[in-house]
Amino acid sequence: MNLKAHYNQLWQKTLPMLEEGKVEWDPLIDAPSDERYGITLLARPNQAVKENIQAFLSEIKSIMPEQYYYPDSDVHLTVMSIISCYEGFQLEQIEPEAYQAVINACLDGIHPFRIFFRGITASPSCILIQGFPENDALHLLRNRLRQEFQASSLEHSIDKRYAIQTAHSTVLRFRTPEVPHQSLTPLLKAYRHTDFGMTEVDQLELVFNDWFQRWEKVQLLSRFNLNAAKE
Repeated sequence: MNLKAHYNQLWQKTLPMLEEGKVEWDPLIDAPSDERYGITLLARPNQAVKENIQAFLSEIKSIMPEQYYYPDSDVHLTVMSIISCYEGFQLEQIEPEAYQAVINACLDGIHPFRIFFRGITASPSCILIQGFPENDALHLLRNRLRQEFQASSLEHSIDKRYAIQTAHSTVLRFRTPEVPHQSLTPLLKAYRHTDFGMTEVDQLELVFNDWFQRWEKVQLLSRFNLNAAKE
């Protein structure tokens, strides 16, 4: 996938909607009855990148504080949604060790790799930080995960919603339909090409998570050290 073209396409499609104050808002963000859970393999940006992201979000908060902003603890990059969140899924339904074994096998020869976070884009429901991998390590890992889980008998939903190919990080979701578009869109345009920094991905996390990856609801199942894989 040409990531730059994909992010640009999202931006060009969504910007006219934002300029009219039209967004897709999620009524379940604050719903205590939301019981959608799943299993995700993810990476986390380093602290410097997260600080740059929070500086950006602080400016948006000043004009629309009512929306949902990802705190540092929740900012992530999805490597693979292994079991997409669905109502009623519980950790007791699977054996985490079996998932860890498959992932470990897929990591053979995968070295630490860098993600460059440059610019923002948007969808009707959220604002995203654009991520650009320096090489094909992430692509290779995802293809291995697809092949190994599809060949296994383990429960998974890889590619059933969509085939993940990007390296973005979602940082804002719309929780209400009221958007101050006259002040929001100029601000977003100002950050369209901002450099948020680089992260070397040398560690991955397998987590049991809710739809929004909220830290208080996330359970760490395993941590994988790519430096170990390199050795």
